[in-house]
Amino acid sequence: MSTLAHTMMTAARSADSGLAGPGELDRYPYAEAPVTERLGAPSWDGSDPELGRVGRRSAGNRGRGLHGQLVQQLGQMIVSGDLGADRPLVPEEIGQRFEVSRTVVRESLRVLEAKGLVSARPNVGTRVRPVSDWNLLDPDIIEWRAFGPQRDNQRRELSELRWTIEPLAARLAAGHGREDVQQRLSDMVEIMSHAMGQGDALTFSRADAEFHSLLIQVAGNRMLEHLSGIVSSALQVSGGPVTGCDRPTDASLGHHARIVDALAAGDGAAAEAAMRQLLIVHPEVERVVPAPREH
Repeated sequence: MSTLAHTMMTAARSADSGLAGPGELDRYPYAEAPVTERLGAPSWDGSDPELGRVGRRSAGNRGRGLHGQLVQQLGQMIVSGDLGADRPLVPEEIGQRFEVSRTVVRESLRVLEAKGLVSARPNVGTRVRPVSDWNLLDPDIIEWRAFGPQRDNQRRELSELRWTIEPLAARLAAGHGREDVQQRLSDMVEIMSHAMGQGDALTFSRADAEFHSLLIQVAGNRMLEHLSGIVSSALQVSGGPVTGCDRPTDASLGHHARIVDALAAGDGAAAEAAMRQLLIVHPEVERVVPAPREH
């Protein structure tokens, strides 16, 4: 096994960690909702009891401390519909419900605003925005939708989007014959093969995610490159329709290897075909990739 494979196998078993760095968060000017509007504020008592004290839960939202955990929990509540559109979110009430400081609440709301989930306006306060305003390509929102009431729609949409993005990326990448990229992709296939033999699903999934992300990044299209995070999120979402990437099998490895061979040969058509085969949904589950329309 190569040094890279050994390193990645070891790293995959290590716990993710992150640093909480609130900085000067109090400078963010979140307006308070008028007292008369607070009567319509969310009833925190009716929410999931497991959400309890933020500080006692494992690190969420990529391991970014209390602020990250609160973003995770509020985001899940908004996406699930527990916090309805256009409802006021009062920082003091959120702080009391989750037992975190005002600074943590303000920074968390700022992150949610950047994702399009909430808006803060003077004399109006902070409110949940309608779904049409959400950044549906944000990796966190993809994850929250995939594990919430909209899970079926989210997974279908991800599968359809991957079916559009990745075969194109594979074809374009065949025109960029960089030896370092070829070696890296080969390394990922080697890691996946070794992980499958060891029954190490975590290492397999991480190598798989890097393979697909790297392929998009070397396609030579900057707009496609910005979509690489979507593919990574799709690969991290478990359950739902199963594609060749979702199950470690010899067939899946074979398709990955054929993509690498096609790229090395500069054969864009073969690379695209191999990627389409990889993304085909297994016959034992419902097909989610639509058939091409006949003109």
